Amino acid sequence: MERESMEFDVVIVGAGPSGLATAIHLRQLCAAGDTDLSVCVVEKGSEVGAHILSGAVLEPRSLTELLPDWKELGAPLNTPVTEDRLLFLTRKGAVRLPTPPQMHNQGNYIISLGNLCRWLGEQAENLGVEIFPGFAAAEVLYDTSGAVRGVATGDMGVGIDGEPKASFEPGVELLGRQTVFAEGCRGSLTKTLMERFRLREGVDPQTYGIGIKELWEIDPAKHRQGQVIHTIGWPLDRSTYGGSFVYHLEDNQLAVGFVVGLDYQNPHLSPFDEMQRFKTHPRVRPMLEGGRRVAYGARALNEGGYQSIPKLTFPGGLLVGDTAGFLNVPKIKGTHTAIKSGMVAAQTIHEALTGDEAGGRELEEYPKRLKNTWMWEELRLVRNIRPSFRWGLWGGMAYGGIDTYLLRGRAPWTLRNHADHPCMKKAKDCPSIEYPKPDGAITFDKPSSVYLANTVHDEDQPVHLRLKDADVPLRINLPEYGAPEERFCPAGVYEIVDDADGKHLQINAQNCVHCKTCDIKDVTQNIDWVTPEGGSGPNYPNM
Repeated sequence: MERESMEFDVVIVGAGPSGLATAIHLRQLCAAGDTDLSVCVVEKGSEVGAHILSGAVLEPRSLTELLPDWKELGAPLNTPVTEDRLLFLTRKGAVRLPTPPQMHNQGNYIISLGNLCRWLGEQAENLGVEIFPGFAAAEVLYDTSGAVRGVATGDMGVGIDGEPKASFEPGVELLGRQTVFAEGCRGSLTKTLMERFRLREGVDPQTYGIGIKELWEIDPAKHRQGQVIHTIGWPLDRSTYGGSFVYHLEDNQLAVGFVVGLDYQNPHLSPFDEMQRFKTHPRVRPMLEGGRRVAYGARALNEGGYQSIPKLTFPGGLLVGDTAGFLNVPKIKGTHTAIKSGMVAAQTIHEALTGDEAGGRELEEYPKRLKNTWMWEELRLVRNIRPSFRWGLWGGMAYGGIDTYLLRGRAPWTLRNHADHPCMKKAKDCPSIEYPKPDGAITFDKPSSVYLANTVHDEDQPVHLRLKDADVPLRINLPEYGAPEERFCPAGVYEIVDDADGKHLQINAQNCVHCKTCDIKDVTQNIDWVTPEGGSGPNYPNM
């Protein structure tokens, strides 16, 4: 069966904040300039917001630039921040630290980023943008000159054996004069663009963290709406980067999250179990006692910052938002930069395509414009803080203080980033870690957590977690590193089993929450995450 095709002026891959901001601003510019560009957004989640997960505290600066009347339009920014706290945790105690200026949240809002994206999707549709949720962009399409000409969605109704089922429907080609990739962190198509167009040449490797989040309904007597708490220290050792967030939203809800830098060294470490252990701290457990956990999820996040930003353009397309790595790590925010990058991309595309531009051209004006925005300067000034934690917790804190308060981000040097997967040490060279068993009240296991992520995959579809070499897990990962894929995955996807077929790696792809951690942290880079059937994956409510 041949694929149908649909033509647009602009095709946007991903309905996150950057992709939706691009779409909205394109249509705003059309209305202001009496022009008309057709815009579509393709989203692999079952609905806009289904795959969106973040803390999140929103700095509304760029949202105000995009939609100045967002309050009147009913944007779901319901909880202004009332208090900031930064704590250093020991095993049994906590010391309050001064809050660095980047982490001051006066004027910011605690939000559900998924709900914000749902609302942004409504604004985009009201402006004439066509949004196609439940369709995963699975392939980049190129013209005869090698320029990007759009994307194709994945085929539906393919069996696990790779053969079409009775319900088979071929994917659809979405063709555009310009294609915007807004896939978020470690986008599967963006990864192929990086290689094809050598977008990472001359820049540092991207480095990542994994963020694990739970949403709780807590005792109203313990609720402090608007309070923001961040912690560093316990339960992580002094050589592992990471920390927590605890955000008091409206309606007695508490967002509890834990982030671990994926440059950690000990293969015995389990980010999921570190999160569970964190909740047992005497300053955290009392907030949760008497409450109930209502949602769970995980997502990788870019931590490389300024020096890891790739080349942003190529013939026929460009990168925006977290797919380009625009997260401000010391500020613990990336939504405001994602929206800003989408707006700048929209301005560049609108100017090119309404000036009789046929499409396929590389829009080199886009990065030039970005470099003249507050966003670029913001990222440049904090570029050295995350890399300084290569010297451990104390070294990173000391350098961060000097960089922030004395140098003010204007050091004449730039600290370099390194890839995460080579940081893993051999299992024999690292201490084992014994994690306490979950109690089912404050701490939980992976299966019950994945259940709360509302993850749905048709089990009779090709496995979307592909091994480049099926022998590597037992030949290298297990004997040398103790099968770390069993631990770095927060959803129990990877499991070494010994059954009638002998010892082998079992991939429980139906558990996958699309965090992309395996694609990043696998020490042999043997795992390739590709899109499953459209609409598969988590369905995050209010995350």
